[in-house]
Amino acid sequence: MVYEASARIRDPVYGCAGAICQLQKQINELQAQLAKAKAQAEVANMQLQQANLAAFLCMEMAETTSAQPNSHQFVDNPSFMEDNNFGSFWEPLWT
Repeated sequence: MVYEASARIRDPVYGCAGAICQLQKQINELQAQLAKAKAQAEVANMQLQQANLAAFLCMEMAETTSAQPNSHQFVDNPSFMEDNNFGSFWEPLWT
């Protein structure tokens, strides 16, 4: 009753109901801000996970390509593609 009396002095029309309504509006606004902040945090988390995954895949690809033997070693050799030079390519295998 004391609170209602002092609330009626501050707000003669609504009294403590006005204060309760104002607090409820403030709660709703803060809940909306919290939901927005949670959504932004989730987006940031997903972006971080995507960046980490991309970095991991790049490292895996770099390790895979460095672990594979050079499959272009014959293509890089200009004498390999010459028709008259095939015998010299196989020669070390038969001696």
